[in-house]
Amino acid sequence: MPKFLTHLQLENACDDDEGKWLVAHPLIYQSDIIEDAITVPFGFQTDLASIPRLPIIYWLTGNTSQAAAVVHDYLYVTHVKLSRRTADRVLLEASELTRVSWWRRVLMYLAVRLFGGSHWVD
Repeated sequence: MPKFLTHLQLENACDDDEGKWLVAHPLIYQSDIIEDAITVPFGFQTDLASIPRLPIIYWLTGNTSQAAAVVHDYLYVTHVKLSRRTADRVLLEASELTRVSWWRRVLMYLAVRLFGGSHWVD
């Protein structure tokens, strides 16, 4: 059963409010999809969900499932044990766990499938 083994703790990464955050305590997520735990380490920098600040888009999908977004960002940067498609499926799995409504989860998943390729760090 997927679950967060620790709670998300963030601190602002800079004074100029660029939307960057640092993980203040390791975030551990147990995923059924990869059948293993993912540990986002202390100090990892994230922008949470990379959602354009366009009013309708942000209203529909922004500021939801921050813990899932941090895990997803970490997977995109490190490529630990998986493909981009699997990382996106982990986002969907973790978002469901954090009780994001099904239609928001689907919108977020489709957005990362369609537009996330440019953020997949090689």
